[in-house]
Amino acid sequence: MKKGFFIVGTDTEIGKTVVSAGLAALLAEKGGLDVGVMKPISCGGLSDILFLQKACQAKDPLSIANPIALREPLAPLSAAEIEGVDIDLDSINKALSELSKKHETLIIEGVGGTMVPITDNYSLIDLVQDTALPVIIVSATRLGTINHTLLTIEALKKRGIAIAGLIFNQGNSKDKGGAAKSGPRLIEKLTGIPILGIIPKISNLSVEGGQLGNLKSVFRKSVDIAPLLKLMGNISGVKRHKELEKWDKKYVWHPFTQSSEWDKEDITIIAKGRGVYIEDTLGNRYLDGNSSYWVNIHGHGAQGVSDGIIEQLSKIAHSTLLGQGNIPSIELAKKLVEITPKGLDRVFYSDDGSTAVEAALKMAFQYWQNLSGGKSNKKRFVSLDISYHGDTIGAVSLGGIPLYHRIFGELCFDNIPAPAPYCYRCPLNLTHPSCNLKCADRLEEIIAKDRENIAAIIIEPLIQMPGGVITQPEGYLTRVREITKKYNVLMIADEVAVGFGRTGKMFACQHENVSPDIMTMSKGITGGTMPLAVTMASEEIFSAFTGEYKDCKTFFHGHTYTGNQLGCAASLSNIELMEKNRVIQNMKRKISKIAKSLKQFANLRNVGDIRQRGMIVGIELVTDKEKKTPYPIETRIGNRVAHEAKKRGMIIRPIGNVVIFVPPLVSSKDELRMMTDIMFEAIKEATQF
Repeated sequence: MKKGFFIVGTDTEIGKTVVSAGLAALLAEKGGLDVGVMKPISCGGLSDILFLQKACQAKDPLSIANPIALREPLAPLSAAEIEGVDIDLDSINKALSELSKKHETLIIEGVGGTMVPITDNYSLIDLVQDTALPVIIVSATRLGTINHTLLTIEALKKRGIAIAGLIFNQGNSKDKGGAAKSGPRLIEKLTGIPILGIIPKISNLSVEGGQLGNLKSVFRKSVDIAPLLKLMGNISGVKRHKELEKWDKKYVWHPFTQSSEWDKEDITIIAKGRGVYIEDTLGNRYLDGNSSYWVNIHGHGAQGVSDGIIEQLSKIAHSTLLGQGNIPSIELAKKLVEITPKGLDRVFYSDDGSTAVEAALKMAFQYWQNLSGGKSNKKRFVSLDISYHGDTIGAVSLGGIPLYHRIFGELCFDNIPAPAPYCYRCPLNLTHPSCNLKCADRLEEIIAKDRENIAAIIIEPLIQMPGGVITQPEGYLTRVREITKKYNVLMIADEVAVGFGRTGKMFACQHENVSPDIMTMSKGITGGTMPLAVTMASEEIFSAFTGEYKDCKTFFHGHTYTGNQLGCAASLSNIELMEKNRVIQNMKRKISKIAKSLKQFANLRNVGDIRQRGMIVGIELVTDKEKKTPYPIETRIGNRVAHEAKKRGMIIRPIGNVVIFVPPLVSSKDELRMMTDIMFEAIKEATQF
C-alpha cells in the first residue's frame, strides 16, 4: 500500500520543491526510511524532480519519478495544449503504483496551486484525492497568506482529504513584519491544523542549479517530523483495523449474513472510495464490481453530487414534509415527472426500495377502496415467482424467493404467484422464442380468472435482479401492460434496482415504451450517496385520494425523513451530472464492450447461462452444462468466485449460483476489461474442484 505525503501549495512559486526535498531528506535521515520522491507533472523543465532526487539520493528512472514532463512553465492543461499533447493520467497511476512498491514512503510534489487544471475535467486536487495520501500544505509568510491558506484548507476538507500539517516558507517572502509573525499562528488557531515548521531563507540553495546548500541542517532545526512519523505509523492501519474488526463482530448485526461464519473470517472494512475503486482500512484497493450493491453511478467521490449535498447541508439538512414543503423535494418531483415514463405525474418520497414498494402496495389497495367507498373486492396482488421486492412485510408478502421469505409466512398476506419468464430454466418446459411468450399467456389466464379480486400486479421490468438477473424476453413487459389494461388491474413497476441507467435507458420501462400506473425507484436515485426512494403514481390514482377530509380518502402514510432535503439535493445533482456527462448516451459502447468480453465465458465448463441487459450481468454456474445441474447450496460456489475475485482486486456479491456484475456506469472501457478479466479468472479458479 502507499505511505507518504502529498505536498501542495497555496499558490505557485511558494517553495513546494524546497519543502518536499527537505522533508524527503529528513524522513530518510531521522526516520531511517527508504524515501522515494515523485513529481507527477512538471511544467518548465526537470530541475524540480532532479533536485528532489538529489536531496534523498533516490535513483528511480524519470519515467516513473516524473511521468509527465511539459516544456512550458504554465498550468498543465495550458502547457499540454500548447505542445499539442494529451496528459495521460493512467501513466501517473502506473508510476505511482510502481514507486509505492519500491519504497517505504513517498513524498509527492504537486504542480502549481491546489485547484490548478490538469485536463478539462481533472485538477490537482483530484490527483491528490486519488493518491489517498495525507497532505502537507506549503504556504508563504506574507500578506494574503491567511486567505489563500484557508481557501486551500477548505477545498481539501470538502474532498475529505486528510491534512497532516502546515509548513510556512519565509524564503520567498519580503514581508518580515506583522503578517509573517501573526499569520501562521492565526491559521493554526482557526483550523486546528498543526504547524510543522517555519522555514527561513536557506543560503547557497539553488533548485535550478541542483545546489542543496544547507537545506538539511535548516530542516533539522526548523521542522518537527515526529507527528509525521507517528501518522505514518498509523497509516498501515493494522492496529486500527483489528480494533474495528473486534468491535464489528461484537456490536454490528450484518444483513443477509450468518454471524457464526462471519466471526471466523478476516473481514474487509471499507475506509474510502474514489472513482470505481474502494479501499479498506489496510490500504487494499478493490474495483467496485457491484456498484456497492447496485447504487453507484458516477464512481465514488463524484464531485458534482457531493457538491450538491454540501451546498444543501450549508442551508438546512432536514425539515418535515408534514404540513410544509421544501425546495429540493419540489424541484426533484418536477424533474422526475419530466424524465420518467409519460403519465407518472405525482411523487411520493420515502427512504429505500422496500418502503417505496410498501407505499405502492398501499396506494394500489386504497385506490380501489376510495373509488368504491370501501366496497371493492380488489384486494389481492400478483407477483412473479423468484421475485424480490424488499424486506418490509408487505414487500415480503410479494416475494417469490422462499429462502428469504418462508420464515415470515405467518406474518404475510397471500399473493397470487405467476410463472417467471426464466428462459434458461423455463417453468413451463418450453423454449424461447418458439414458446411465443407462453408465460405471458399463463399470466393472462391467472389475472382473467380472478380479475375482480386483483388490485395490481407488481413486476421488476426487464430484469429480476435479486432472483439471479433473470432477463425477460423482448415483448414480455409490453404483454404485461396490455394484460393489466385489458382486465382493469393496476401495474406497479418496481424499478428500484434497474432504474437510473442500469439497463441502457434511464428507466427499464422505456425500452418498450411502457407507462405503468405506479413506479418505484431507489438505489441509483442519488448516485449511491444518500438514502432516498420514490413512489410515483398517475394523476388518475392521485385523484382518487382527494376529497373532503371527512371522507377519509387521505393517504395516511409517511416517514420521518420523507422528502429529506439532503437526499433530494443529492438526487438532483445526480440527474444533472448524468445529463451533463451524457452517461446514458455513453453507455452504448460500454455495453458492447461488456458483451464482447463475456463471449469467452461460454467456454468455461461450469458456465451454464450468461445473461446481460445494459450494464447488468448474471452468470449462472452449473455442475453439468448439458443437464443444467445447479451447484448444491453447501458448495457456496458464488461465494468461492467472490473470494477469488477479491484476491485479484475486485469486489462482487453473488446470489446463490449466479455471479452478478454491476459496475458503476462511468467505468471506462479499460476498467471494464480489467473487471471482466478478473471475473473470468475467478470463475475459472473457483470451479476447479
